[in-house]
Amino acid sequence: MTQLSAAQNEPAGAAAAASRSTDSSKADSSKALYGGKSTRRITVRDITAAKERGEKWPMLTAYDAMTASVFDEAGIPVMLVGDSAGNCHLGYETTVPVTLDEMTMLSAAVVRGTSRALIVGDLPFGSYQEGPVQALRSATRLVKEAGVGAVKLEGGERSLPQTELLVSSGIPVMSHLGLTPQSVNTMGYRVQGRGDEAAHRLLSDAKAAQDAGAFAVVLELVPAELAAEVSSSLHIPTVGIGAGAGCDAQVLVWTDMLGLTGGKMPRFVKQYADLRAVMSGAARAFAEDVVGGAFPAAEHSVH
Repeated sequence: MTQLSAAQNEPAGAAAAASRSTDSSKADSSKALYGGKSTRRITVRDITAAKERGEKWPMLTAYDAMTASVFDEAGIPVMLVGDSAGNCHLGYETTVPVTLDEMTMLSAAVVRGTSRALIVGDLPFGSYQEGPVQALRSATRLVKEAGVGAVKLEGGERSLPQTELLVSSGIPVMSHLGLTPQSVNTMGYRVQGRGDEAAHRLLSDAKAAQDAGAFAVVLELVPAELAAEVSSSLHIPTVGIGAGAGCDAQVLVWTDMLGLTGGKMPRFVKQYADLRAVMSGAARAFAEDVVGGAFPAAEHSVH
């Protein structure tokens, strides 16, 4: 890949200076997205600054106020109200049926449940594909009615006019490349960017999204080597999901991360808890107490 080769040939002095600059900026941990001292809302300017100082940061999905408040208290700096809610909470088989009304309601709940995190609302399928004007109307609803700080939309070159108009209108845009679930009916669920032609196209799309004004790019199910090259080629951060450790940030669907989703998990998911087992056990214990007469006990009753 050309960008990696260029980086390897960079003069030692320039590389050392860049390293010293990064080390110096890292020293001020109070500015960190995760673990920093600021209690105000994180903005896209903070995201840009994190890239400049080489800071990696986490992002999780959230779809309701209570869950979002837990993640906000834990210090998660960016939350995505993803159309993955369709699979996780609304009972759809794919993200395609999710509506703008549903995304507006869910996004508003997440905003209400948080005070520090940057909330990014997904533009669902059919809410921006007609063109820039439709995209602006849809994004405006998420900003005005839900209060999100940014929106996310899928697609590279085909979504550039939408990105340009949204950014010029004052709405920050996170782009989404690689596997784009809204296009599942045409591309399926498979790794994107394999082979020289596909890799070149994805890198070109990422640079074009940056040039159009996107403040970050999600890379989903992309070979780790390609994702690392894209990350080093951009001055905006990349957010990986199944794209290796070379991305600037990482995102997971929270129900996958906490083991609430049933069935086989994608390879890139790491489960940090097993909430499905915890909730199932609690429900059974409650049911047995009710059937056996142990609940409600005297301390649970009023007179």
